[in-house]
Order: sequence, then structure tokens, then C-alpha cells
Amino acid sequence: MPLAVRPVNTPRERRLFLTFAWRVFRGDPLWVPPILSEWDKRLDPEHGPWFQHATAELFIAWEGNQPVGTICCAKDDARNQQLGGRDCIFGFNHYVREYEVAAALWDHAATWARRHGLDNLYGPFNLDYEDGYGILLEGYDRPPTLFCGHTPPYYREFVDRYGFVPGREQNIAFEASLEAATDPEGPAAKLHRVANKVRERGRASVRGADADDWDGEVSRVVHLLNQTLRVLPDHVAWDRDRLESLARGIEEIIDPELVLFGTIDGREVGFLLGLPNFNEVLIHANGLRYPWDKLRAWCAMRRRPECLCIKSILVLPWYWGRGVAALMLHEMCQRALAKGYRWLDMSITGADNPMTPRLAQRLGARIYKRWQVYSKAV
Repeated sequence: MPLAVRPVNTPRERRLFLTFAWRVFRGDPLWVPPILSEWDKRLDPEHGPWFQHATAELFIAWEGNQPVGTICCAKDDARNQQLGGRDCIFGFNHYVREYEVAAALWDHAATWARRHGLDNLYGPFNLDYEDGYGILLEGYDRPPTLFCGHTPPYYREFVDRYGFVPGREQNIAFEASLEAATDPEGPAAKLHRVANKVRERGRASVRGADADDWDGEVSRVVHLLNQTLRVLPDHVAWDRDRLESLARGIEEIIDPELVLFGTIDGREVGFLLGLPNFNEVLIHANGLRYPWDKLRAWCAMRRRPECLCIKSILVLPWYWGRGVAALMLHEMCQRALAKGYRWLDMSITGADNPMTPRLAQRLGARIYKRWQVYSKAV
């Protein structure tokens, strides 16, 4: 049958676009279906945070009257101006196991990019630079944790065949046993010694988030994010609206006792965010596609997640080497174990991140997943 890539124009086509991933991942025990209503909001120009600063179009690949693939092509002028590039951000990119379908989608994205004055495909990102991006290279032994993606093995085969190349350093996830991490004689013994020495000096301390001063805490995190991450080559500056949008999506699972600030002489110089791995619930919820899925999700929510996700470790660069990160991580492990968590996920970070891999090694953690963001000139 002839293959054609056409824009999404009708409510029915939009629904097909949103639910096509269910066809690709049918029978995959590691896939965590996204909450369908949240994806719908993300793709809505009137409500999606992406559309406050950028544009996007949705496309479906058809063989006859059957959908066989999807792609979203997006233009982010603010990011391109900041980084000095002309990238077409692509995402929501799913396709059946036929290379011709994937190639047709990327050919269409390349044409769209040129038509919009762009010269490079970059992704996959699902209209969000923090959630579920990249293609999985390693780690098919367990489902992804919160904000991490999952793709079939043939996705990597097809991007390589098409001529995509790595667009940046790999992204990685570490895992560590909390029982081992809290054992002062175990693999994290050095971390314990450093944390205890820093604590004894008396200048550094750790506190949980102040729920009564949420606006102030958000401002502190924005400052720490931008001052800390600007050392990375592809860092895009955070603004308050972007962070608040992310926080609204996770506010129901945030535990203020696991949102830590590291201080020196009373000034916040570090930040460490721990979140329960809500994917342990979502993997049973089927994206809440149908009414009965809510009952399945409710049953899953009665069990505490076994994994605590560390999603951000920040220390102002001029305080590196002062032991603040070790002190925060040591405190986080103690609190997590006391709350019943069994293992720690540290994700998702760049392989070139100057801090997280080093701290993970001090915990005795190992890399258990890798992802790659790709690029191709058009």
C-alpha cells in the first residue's frame, strides 16, 4: 500500500496520534504508559507549556487507511537563539517495525525543518526537555523510573541506519541499594566519612523544603538551577514559569522532607530533589485510558514505591569540593531508608555532568540505563 505522511487535522486523528504508542508497545512489560489526559494537554496549543514559547505540528504516517507512525515537528526560537543553532525538535516519534515508515517520518520532518528555516533534526523530545527523552541504548531489565523514557530496541537500529548521529553526550541513570548506601562500613563508607566531617565543622547543614514558603523555595531552586547547570554546553536557562509548570505536574507526590537544601552559614548553596518512583503506579494504570483503569491505579497506589528517584543534585560551582553534595546525599539516604524505600535511582544525568557520576560512585551505585539524543543535518 502507498505510504503517506499527513498532518493531524481532526479530533479523530488527534486521538489516533495520542494513542498510537499503545500499538507500538503492546505486550511490552517494561513500558509505562503516559497519562493520556496529560499528553493531550501537552499537545494543546491553548494549554501546553511548550506553546508559550514555541510552535509545533503533528503528523501521522499512513499505509492506506492504517496509521503506522507518528511524529511531532517543533520550532523553539528561544532555545535556538540562546544556543546559536537552528534545530527542528522532533518527538512523539513512534513507528511500527518497518524501516520505510521511520524513514518517511524523518524525511517529512526534514522537509518541515527546511520550510521553517531550520537545518538540523534534534531529538526525540516530547515537547518537553525533561521528560522521557532520547532513545534507550541499555537497560532492558526493568521499567524506567519517573521522567525516564523507554523505546523498543529497533528504534536505535533505525536511527543509525538513517544517518542520525549522537547530538550530545549520552544520558545515564544510576541505581544503588539504600541498605548498602546507609551502611557506614559498606561501599558508601567514604561518603559517610566526608558527610560526618562536614557536619562536624558546623558551617554546613541540610534542611527540608518549607511548605509555608513555597514561592520563596521555587525562586531559590531557579537560581540554583541556572547558576549550577550553566557549565553544561547545551544548558537552556530555566525560568520560573517553566519550573512551576513542572512542579504542578508532581505536586501530589512531593514529600517536603525529601526536598533538601544544603546551606553554608545559613545561605542555600545546594539542592537535592527526591521523588517517589510514581512509575511503579503508572505501569498498572494504562494511561487512565478507560474508566476501570482508575481502579487499577488506586490499588497500585496503596503500595509504597520501592524506589526513590533523585532527580537533581545541584551545588553552586564556587562551593564545589566543600562537601555540601555529600552531606545532602547522606541525609537523603538516611531519610529515604527510614521511610521504607529500598533502592535509589539517580537519573537522568549527562555522562559529562561534573558532579552526579562522581557522587553516584561514592554511593557504590552502578549505571543501569543509557539513552541517546540524536541529531542529523537536513
